[in-house]
Amino acid sequence: MEEEKNYWLCITNGENWAITKERQIWGVSERHKNIVGKVKEGDYLVFYNIMEKRDGEVIQPQLRGVYKTSSNSFKENTRLFKPVGEGDELFPHRVKLEPVYVPEKSASFKELIPKLEFITNKKRWNTHLFGRAMRQIPKNDFEIIFSALKGNGN
Repeated sequence: MEEEKNYWLCITNGENWAITKERQIWGVSERHKNIVGKVKEGDYLVFYNIMEKRDGEVIQPQLRGVYKTSSNSFKENTRLFKPVGEGDELFPHRVKLEPVYVPEKSASFKELIPKLEFITNKKRWNTHLFGRAMRQIPKNDFEIIFSALKGNGN
């Protein structure tokens, strides 16, 4: 019998998304090691880019792509990712990735909020993501997100 796959929403910023996409690796900080420790080879990860200000312009939260893990979690202290704020975090708890679907054009996250099960408070939806590196999501939510990404085309 095939082992059940899990689905994860990974929360990142633009700089670290670019590194993840280029290096095909995802890393989280020491304080999030327990959650990434639950990720198994063959799980699916969806990348969510937080709202950011770039050149005075507000970039709304975006869904960037879907990956499948090609490793269980491991620890590596090579500096790959950019620390957030004043921190000096290495994001050493990592999983290797293989792309499943990474469109050139990202998909809006806000449009999906009414449809997503894991977001129980639709008005304060960001509380379901704030302070997290990643969180497990239901398969149904994964399918909604995947469909939205594919709907944007390349």
